[in-house]
Amino acid sequence: MGDPKGFIKIKRKEAGYRPVEERVDDYGEVEQVLNEADRKLQASRCMDCGVPFCHWACPTGSKIPEWQDALYKGDWKLANDILHSTNSFPEFTGRICPALCEKSCVLAVHEEAVTTRENEVAVVEKAFSLGYIKPRIPEERTGKKVAVVGSGPAGLSIADLLNQAGHSVTVFEKDEACGGLLRFGIPDFKLNKRIIDRRLKIFEKEGIEFKTGVYVGEDVKGKDILKDYDAVVLAIGAMQPRDLPVEGRDLKGVHFALEFLTQQNRVNRGEKIPDDERILATGKNVLVIGGGDTGSDCVGTSNRQKAKSVTQIEILPKPPKKRSPDNPWPYWPNVLKTSTSHEEGCKRYWSLNTKRFIGENGVLKQTEVVEVEWNKDENGRWKMTEKPETTKIFDTDLVFLALGFVHPIHKGLVEELGLELDERGNLKVDDKFQTSKAKVFAAGDAASGASLVVKAIDQGRKAAESIHYFLMDNK
Repeated sequence: MGDPKGFIKIKRKEAGYRPVEERVDDYGEVEQVLNEADRKLQASRCMDCGVPFCHWACPTGSKIPEWQDALYKGDWKLANDILHSTNSFPEFTGRICPALCEKSCVLAVHEEAVTTRENEVAVVEKAFSLGYIKPRIPEERTGKKVAVVGSGPAGLSIADLLNQAGHSVTVFEKDEACGGLLRFGIPDFKLNKRIIDRRLKIFEKEGIEFKTGVYVGEDVKGKDILKDYDAVVLAIGAMQPRDLPVEGRDLKGVHFALEFLTQQNRVNRGEKIPDDERILATGKNVLVIGGGDTGSDCVGTSNRQKAKSVTQIEILPKPPKKRSPDNPWPYWPNVLKTSTSHEEGCKRYWSLNTKRFIGENGVLKQTEVVEVEWNKDENGRWKMTEKPETTKIFDTDLVFLALGFVHPIHKGLVEELGLELDERGNLKVDDKFQTSKAKVFAAGDAASGASLVVKAIDQGRKAAESIHYFLMDNK
């Protein structure tokens, strides 16, 4: 432990964000960085607790006190090695993770948690600059071939570990570039895509083969993949969006959030989108339905496209600013979250249910909503009721449905292989990540439902371990 009194002497200091008036004119990352001296001081605040709740809360089990201590002492290589021992991509989680570790930090009791997420990305970026992160070519190959379908965080995590174990890994990606929602779902102002490309180049040098623009289940049949590989892993995500089946849903101007976000990410890559397909918020009244991170990303993207107005609504009640008594530390705090996108300009409303979309000549013009209240029924379950005479009309040119995702897409590969599903429509797996089909495994959102990137990474690592033992038991 570098400084036993660091948390007493040093106050929490965040790197902060680029000025709003500057960042809304580009898609560069909004977060700034601290200088090296300040970063070490922030690491010194880690208390090396007897019970490190941060380690307990992190899905990857990051050894946070250990690498924070190495960071404080300036041992960047050791800090980086410890980080990578539980996470293949700390440069991703250090940018986009909601930092479950910080919410459970002992210092969070007084709202002064260690800046763990920022410290993490500082370590890995320093390690890259010093040349500590470089290709690790496996010395021996097992002769086993593995196909990973999907190149999101779960798929890449699986590919990394199985390749390091000596297996020959091929990653199939239906899109034109790898990364899944990391690349096409998360805006560039949160995650610059060069960060993904940097890691992919290392993986290629380590021997992982990437086949992009190949939709397994359509371009290549699942039966052929099964014939050519010793194990097949489905990391296809939960890409079936939750819809809103109300009157006017088919009007021009109503889109799923991901349609909007992926299109802008492709434009940022240099792709040309036909004018009749382009979804532009410029000069329009935008309504985002859904109060989560995807909705926030739509807000930020709309602001950069210079929307006339941006409004975000949520069907649930407005969260409190502070923890409620039934939501104690060290659990995740169900409190009001204001993102950088919200700070750039957005009207927010809660407890509103969408009733219908109103159009003219097939084009969206307005959205009708009604206030709701939430109460528990006689069985203790939450029940929503509409409040009479509370109907509102929003002038609306564009609507983005950011209502989450329900399960993986079944049409195509899943149906072809006849895979068993759980009660929520996800791929059913056992404790070894094995599906109902021999030598077919699944991990990440496809098996657990839509969740966090950091959880997908962890599931990928656990699945890789099980798949390795399966391959070695079937020589």
